Amino acid sequence: MTDKKLLEMAVEAMENAYSPYSNRKVGSAVECIDGTVFTGSVIENVAIGTTICAEAAAISAAISAGHRAFKRIAVISEGKTYRLPCGSCRQLLNEFSPEIEVLCARASDGRYISHNLTELLPLPLDAREN
Repeated sequence: MTDKKLLEMAVEAMENAYSPYSNRKVGSAVECIDGTVFTGSVIENVAIGTTICAEAAAISAAISAGHRAFKRIAVISEGKTYRLPCGSCRQLLNEFSPEIEVLCARASDGRYISHNLTELLPLPLDAREN
């Protein structure tokens, strides 16, 4: 799958976002090692701590379907800045695929940057070390 196709799937997910508080739609698409793709949209809540990030929604859908290994994830949002996963989502990604590629995009012009998760989360919590 190309970067462009994965980002297009994230854009489609972004259109389903529920973001009445930030007014910023976010969408994500995670590609599993076997090529299967799952998408997610941000689901905000007035109780901020119960908001579900688009990345977490996509990963949850994949895990619920039995997938545990991921190749790439694309994250896109409205606005002029590149959408980077929050710290909690970075840690969630690390739980399953510490070497995942993260495509961070902005909907304003479709441009994106690519990072390896280890760049975004250099010192993760790791239960495997205990």
